Order: sequence, then structure tokens, then C-alpha cells
Amino acid sequence: MIRPVAYRMNEQTAVNNYFQENLNLSDVVINAKAQKEFDVFVVKLRAVGVEVIVEDDILEMETPDSIFPNNWISFHENGDVGLYPMFAENRRRERREDILVSLEKEGFIIKDLIDYTTAEEEGLFLEGTGSLILDRVNQKAYCALSPRADEDLVIEFCEDFEFTPVIFNANQTVHGKRLPIYHTNVLMALGENIAVICLDSIDSKSEKKMVIQNLKEDGKELVKISEDQMQQFAGNMLQVKGANDQNYMVMSTAAFKSLNPEQITIIEKRGPIVHSDLGTIEACGGGSARCMMAEVFLPKDLKANHFKNR
Repeated sequence: MIRPVAYRMNEQTAVNNYFQENLNLSDVVINAKAQKEFDVFVVKLRAVGVEVIVEDDILEMETPDSIFPNNWISFHENGDVGLYPMFAENRRRERREDILVSLEKEGFIIKDLIDYTTAEEEGLFLEGTGSLILDRVNQKAYCALSPRADEDLVIEFCEDFEFTPVIFNANQTVHGKRLPIYHTNVLMALGENIAVICLDSIDSKSEKKMVIQNLKEDGKELVKISEDQMQQFAGNMLQVKGANDQNYMVMSTAAFKSLNPEQITIIEKRGPIVHSDLGTIEACGGGSARCMMAEVFLPKDLKANHFKNR
């Protein structure tokens, strides 16, 4: 997770991220609020035994969205690391080699770097696990196409990492028009035997059927959320492991409050919910809890020092 130092609304991403809002606050106030939300969130994760590595953003880099690292990098169990092409030019500065060095110092093993960033020169983008919802158990990659998720790049990723692509289109209503949702991870989240998804955003009946079929054949129980719930970031969840290998579903307080009792019951059958207030981060960045966490699946050198919270 990346602690922000100059968080604000990013005008370069607002052109196609329809979740962003202008809070009419100074950038200094926005950043202070975002830092507080970030710090409380990290405390809550660590309190249930989730291992969290926190890196500070670098002020001189001028990266207002650095708090969302899952868009530029992904980590895999075989030691591979993916680097991704970003739509907004100022987000490309978020890619930092020193973070890889830090992970290696923590004992994680990086074997190969698979770099898709040259696609930016052609105006093609694929924003990591914002664009791709990875079912790492069943080796499927779900992706809603958008200006930030190019179909050819999705297929290239799937060939490189040996995933089966599940590609579809998803839209949200903006001023009466149906427009592409910028990231797949705001409309769906996967956990062990569970899928939280806004099926109402998939306008094509055949594509909707195809997505449902893939989820059900892998034994996922569906938690269907509405477009209104999606707007509250109810699709932007992440299942993580805490102490004693306990699963937790992590989300924002806004997402949690939007859920009905039946939905909460289904989710909690798979483990407790951890939620935290991320209101400022959500409004200015158009992203939420899941976007803030880049999961590290890299193998670890057992001879290295035990993990240290920092």
C-alpha cells in the first residue's frame, strides 16, 4: 500500500472515471483527510493479522493517484511481476523500481518482470488488477473492456500468465447515457466460492450469461449488487488472509452501508467483513478499498527475516 503525500482529484483520470467528484476543498485539506483515512485503514487490516507493507509516495513525483498501486503492478506466485500501461500520463510516474527492491529486502523472490508499458506509445492501456479481476485458483481473468482495458492486451496478458480470458462490456448510466465503466474492479470482486458483481452493468444478455456461467462452473455463489450499490463501491472489495489463515472481505464503510442484510450474510459466511471510512479517497480518486491494495503473491525466501510491519 502507498501512503499519499499529495493526494487530490486527478483531472487526467476524471475524463473517463465517472466515480470521481469535486469536493471543493483545498488540496492540502484533501491530502490530510486522505492520509488519516489511509492510516486508519492500515491499522484495521493489521489488527486482524493482515500483513501490510506501507511505502510512502514521493512528493517530487507529483503522482496524485499513487494511493492506488494495484493499477500499475501485479505479483504472482511463480515470482513473475507484471508492469502495466496507464491511461493518465501522470500515473505512469507511479511505477517505481525501488518498491521492487524493498520487497526483495523483505524476502520476496522476483524472478521475471513482464512489462507491457510500451503499449502506451500506441495509446493502448491495461491497468493491472483494476482492469483484470484474477481468479488465481481457476486461472481466469475477467475484464470489462474500456478506454483503460484493451482487448488485445488482455489476451496477451492471459497468454503470458496462462489465464483464460473472460471478456465482456460493462456500462454505467452517466447523465442519461450508457458509458463504459473505467475499471472492472468497481463492478465485481472475487473470493473463495463467492463473487460480488453488478450484473445490471452488463447490457448484453449473451455476455451476462457467459460471465454467470464461468462464475457458477467454478463454484462461486453470486452476490448481485445494483448500480446504486456499485456507485457506493460495493463491487470494490478484496478478500485477504489475516491471522490463522482466516479470510476477511475488505471494503469501505460506504460499500458496507449500501449492502442489505442478505448480502452481508452471504459474504460473512466466507469470513468477517473489515470496513473503513474512505470517503475522501473515494470521492476524489473514484477508487476504494480494493484499489488501494496490491496483493503480493510472490514466493518468499524462508531464510529471510520474518515479515516486519513498517
